[in-house]
Amino acid sequence: MSTPSKLTPEARSAQFGAAEGDGIVRCDACPVLCRIRPGRPGACSRYANEDGRLVRSDPVVLLARAVATNAPRVPFAAGADHRAPLSPDTTFVTGIGAGTTYPDYKPAPLIVESTHDGVDTVTVVTEGIFSYCGVKVKIDTDRHLGPEAATIRAQGEPIGHVTTAEYGSQMLSIGGVRHLTGGSKKEGNATCETMLALCNREAVTLTIDGGHEVVVQAGCAPIVDGVLESRMRVGCGSATIGMFARQFQALADEVIVLDDHITGVLTEHQAGRVLDMRPSGIRIRGRKSTPGRYFRVAEPGMGWGGTDITDPLAVIQTIDRKTAWPGMRLLFVSTTGEDALYCIVNDDFTALPQPMPGSVQAVVDRIKQNCEPALCSVLFMAGAGGSLRAGVTENPILLTRSVGLEETRVTMGGAPVHLWAGGGITVMVDILRMPGRSFGYVPTPALVAPIEFTMPKAHYLTLGGHRNDIVTINDIVSAVGGTARIEAWQEKNQWPLIDVHR
Repeated sequence: MSTPSKLTPEARSAQFGAAEGDGIVRCDACPVLCRIRPGRPGACSRYANEDGRLVRSDPVVLLARAVATNAPRVPFAAGADHRAPLSPDTTFVTGIGAGTTYPDYKPAPLIVESTHDGVDTVTVVTEGIFSYCGVKVKIDTDRHLGPEAATIRAQGEPIGHVTTAEYGSQMLSIGGVRHLTGGSKKEGNATCETMLALCNREAVTLTIDGGHEVVVQAGCAPIVDGVLESRMRVGCGSATIGMFARQFQALADEVIVLDDHITGVLTEHQAGRVLDMRPSGIRIRGRKSTPGRYFRVAEPGMGWGGTDITDPLAVIQTIDRKTAWPGMRLLFVSTTGEDALYCIVNDDFTALPQPMPGSVQAVVDRIKQNCEPALCSVLFMAGAGGSLRAGVTENPILLTRSVGLEETRVTMGGAPVHLWAGGGITVMVDILRMPGRSFGYVPTPALVAPIEFTMPKAHYLTLGGHRNDIVTINDIVSAVGGTARIEAWQEKNQWPLIDVHR
């Protein structure tokens, strides 16, 4: 076991920075190699010169949990003084504030040993410098934000593109190494700043070529062209027909649910046929897929159901006078229930708008009730490169294989990650499951994010781990003066040290 002196400010300064003349310290925590004067921070504000020593500006973040589910939570204040011994059973050291391994050959800043369920465990903790990274944004809205593959801009610079829409959501892909490093300096900086803001839960304004403006903030509703979105659709037009067919059966003779993707027509739909509903004779525009399901009834837009339609009567192509009848009740409704029109077919076989009966409005309101709140989700995606892996073991391929075999557990700020199959260590994490403001940057440009590798100590040593740099949790707290930032553990996240020996 190493001694606490290995984590003193002097020892860390010797490991992560070099003193120059006039009290200047050369920071080698990233390729920029800032020369920092006494009392000043570096370009990233993550490192500073404190009395001729290179120090990390932010405290290491520890996550603490209650032992039992009914135990009271301890109120931890950011930056508070915590000199009491910490239990390794209830404390997890994250990479936030830990420092980096650049220029790659150095061991990870913190390699923490503890015992869980009788198994000696090691968590290797670092802040990764990610030039190969991006964010995937899910926006719950039917509104047409822009054409697929259209360029997304921030500060007027291209930073990503619209990707394939998913069920009830528009999807954006932002960042990536080509935008960070493959374009102009202004493009790289705009990309880095936008990703940093998104990952730190801040609102950003994006514009889409050939489309619209959208304000995105993780965990908040999107704002499209200045209008706050409220609902995610209950389903496509066909699904909405099927879900509410029985409730509509006695209240309308035909129901058309307008949708940019699949518009539903009740009496043609299998649901209407099973309910033995009389055919209405109404033929709508678009390409018929299967009975009661139509594609391309209109162009994408900001109107009903994500189409460009503002007058739903425009979707009627013909009304068959041999099948339809005067007095027929017709309802148009969108997939969120926000738009609805009730009509009666007159003697001239023209659909005329009428006041909405209360019984019909009740079902329209039920569609609204079944819509989930519209939110923006932000997933950070990155590839763990050489500096991360070399900070864990002298033979990095062994770590890659261990992660792929799930012998080593990967977390980011304590949050579980999705590990992509195939070569390398490519991970994706929901930023709302990480502590707030987990991300930083370096002006190369690249994002900085915490990452942790947890495994049994015996396995760590077989990987060729840096055994001489292993410390305990309380070594860390003592070394940083007892001012580590302690936050409450998010109970929906799996505790990284549970069953790690498996």
